[in-house]
Amino acid sequence: MRIVHLTAGTGTYHCGSCLRDATLVAGLQRLGHDALLVPLYLPPVLEDDSDGTSCPLFFGGINVYLQQRTSVFRHTPAWLDRWFDRPGLLRWAAGKMHLTTPRDLGDITLSMLAGRDGRQRKEAEKLAEFLAARGPWDVLSISHGLLMGPAPWLRQRLGAKALVCSLQGEDSFLDGLSEPWRSTAWTAVGSLLRQADALVPVSRWYGDGLAKRLDIPRDLLHPVHNGIDLEGYQPASAADSAPTLGYLARLCDLKGLGRLVEAFIALAPRHPRLRLLAGGACTPQDAVYVDRLRQRLAAAGLGDRAEFRPNLSRDEKQDLLRSCTVFSVPATYGEAFGLYVIEALACAVPVALPPSGAFPELVAASGGGVLAADDSPAALATAIDRLLADPEHARHLGEHGAAAVREHFSAQRMAEGFAAVCAAAIARPIRPIQQATPTKEH
Repeated sequence: MRIVHLTAGTGTYHCGSCLRDATLVAGLQRLGHDALLVPLYLPPVLEDDSDGTSCPLFFGGINVYLQQRTSVFRHTPAWLDRWFDRPGLLRWAAGKMHLTTPRDLGDITLSMLAGRDGRQRKEAEKLAEFLAARGPWDVLSISHGLLMGPAPWLRQRLGAKALVCSLQGEDSFLDGLSEPWRSTAWTAVGSLLRQADALVPVSRWYGDGLAKRLDIPRDLLHPVHNGIDLEGYQPASAADSAPTLGYLARLCDLKGLGRLVEAFIALAPRHPRLRLLAGGACTPQDAVYVDRLRQRLAAAGLGDRAEFRPNLSRDEKQDLLRSCTVFSVPATYGEAFGLYVIEALACAVPVALPPSGAFPELVAASGGGVLAADDSPAALATAIDRLLADPEHARHLGEHGAAAVREHFSAQRMAEGFAAVCAAAIARPIRPIQQATPTKEH
């Protein structure tokens, strides 16, 4: 099959969706499919320090913003658009995104969801022209629902046999919008997703929740768990002398890092040699948050037993995981998957997680960890303590989890599952293109 996959980058830090999309496309290529990864908005930040593709970037974040703000930039020449799409400039702009007002963000979201009828029509036309010159395509694949705006029109323009959209974390962004943009955007996303031939949630929990919220037909849902490239993921050759509580995700409050710090402080008297090791993406705004956590740990007399490692390479990330005795990223907002869970398990590190989002599904599927009784730091500390107090049981869980990852959560397994969904979607009749859902003035 010839598959084009549209993904959105972050510009400055690693994110699970970017890593998943790059791994998926590479896996499809290894299976013999002609798959192309096309970046949108900002350059992807991947573990090998590349952007994962030789393809030019479309819907560049600066052009999208300027075309939203004034009609002048909807008619600028191609050379100027390319200048604004330079990777270095986009990375600089990514660091300023916190300056965007809620109204700006809401208006841009609605305009992008309007696709070719939005203010970024010029960007949609450029993408269509690029892909049409490299067609024909069997499958137009969209990384997540927020990118679906131009997809129905683009699928028709390209003559693609199927439109497939992955589902991974749309809710946290949409729920973060202010009203009235939030409700309007949710309605638009639902209308767009119902026009796909197949939807691929990264967990059953997330797909079921989104289908219920948006009244999506269940026959559209075909869950495929995320997978990782297993190279370099292996248990430590020997147990570290000091027990280590590990964390690997963005160093921010949303992922539950503060909750983990509180659990660590509660555990410290019972485990006087326990240390905390936290690594992950860290923006300038995140660094301010991490400094506050350092102060909290210092006040508890534990500053010398905690270490934070920002913006790790792939090798550094694997070294961190191999140093861990127990692993936890206690996000409670409803994680659609949690790639870090299977990364830790791939190194035979047992996990302790809150009973939120897709975590119960992953723990059940892997048999590699325990769930806390609730979302509180106290319950998390109790769950972690169960593993620290019984090293043999913890070792058994880690080994079981590592075996499950190799069998069920590899990049090849993910690519095979996704390819099967695409093949089935091609075989089904094409769904009719619907009119765009009316939105606020964009």
